[in-house]
Amino acid sequence: MVMSILHRITGAALYFGTLLFVWWLFAAATNVQYFDWVNGFFSSWFGRLILFGYTWALVHHSLGGLKHLMWDTGRGLDKHFATKLAWVTLASSIALTALIWIIGYSARGAF
Repeated sequence: MVMSILHRITGAALYFGTLLFVWWLFAAATNVQYFDWVNGFFSSWFGRLILFGYTWALVHHSLGGLKHLMWDTGRGLDKHFATKLAWVTLASSIALTALIWIIGYSARGAF
């Protein structure tokens, strides 16, 4: 039940995160000063926290979608396996999000 609610919350977070992405694209299309300001916001600690949360929501929601796809085939529906799969989904989403950010920072030469 908790994972179902979390799946819905991450879906809503993706909606608002996509609006922020559109804001960034709009700023890129307007002028340099506005883009620098928006980019500065996303470069701040708060902006990076939002981007980190958006990345986690995207990864978690995607893994949850794969879990639902598996359930659509009739597999993994027993209670004990579904509980284990919920924990694996949560742990995997956290690990993959950290890995994405580590690779991103490494590619930028920030490490």
